[in-house]
Amino acid sequence: MYSRRKAYDAELLELDTLLARMGHAAGAAVENAMTALRHHDTELARSVIAQDNEIDSAEHEIEHRCLTLILRQQPVATDLRKVSTALKMVTDIERMADHASDIAEITLHLEPENAAAVGVMDDLDKMGAAALEMTKRAIGAYVQVDLSEAAQVVAADDECDAMFAKIGKEIAQYIAKNPNDAATALDLFMVSKYLERLGDHAVNVAEWVEFLKTGVHKSRKIV
Repeated sequence: MYSRRKAYDAELLELDTLLARMGHAAGAAVENAMTALRHHDTELARSVIAQDNEIDSAEHEIEHRCLTLILRQQPVATDLRKVSTALKMVTDIERMADHASDIAEITLHLEPENAAAVGVMDDLDKMGAAALEMTKRAIGAYVQVDLSEAAQVVAADDECDAMFAKIGKEIAQYIAKNPNDAATALDLFMVSKYLERLGDHAVNVAEWVEFLKTGVHKSRKIV
């Protein structure tokens, strides 16, 4: 019985490791996508898009392990909470990587001069840094099961939302004055929207930490 429990604990630890690895990969994708946007680095943007398949594969592997553990071990109480948390959280992490890929896709067809003319690149840099910090801290909070760190991620979302509102207002004003360049401005608005969603997914990940402790989770409906 002891050796069986030991093997089970090892499987749970491996699940944590895979989830953390996937989270760090998603964070790197976000960072690289924003670097590609800032420097119009199309090669880096393409690498972000290509790596999305690897993150998708990691999601499938984690889901398979979770379902296998549930079916084979029939975990209860804390163990079930841990496995179900991983099963839910992996979806948020996968969506983070998807949004990084979305930003990279936009980078491929942006004209640097037109993008600079809109006048929101500095604000997008700041918002990207904020969303990336939330992403990294949310993953760290899960790894450490740190409720304090998780709460700070949730609190930081207000600042991210404020940046999104500011950028949206600036872009609307630009389009009103430059209707012929609306396409570029709308592309940059979509970048800000993807960053806002990244913040929401980071909050959701952070709230799974609370679920690990309390069994209660206030999930957001985000895509």
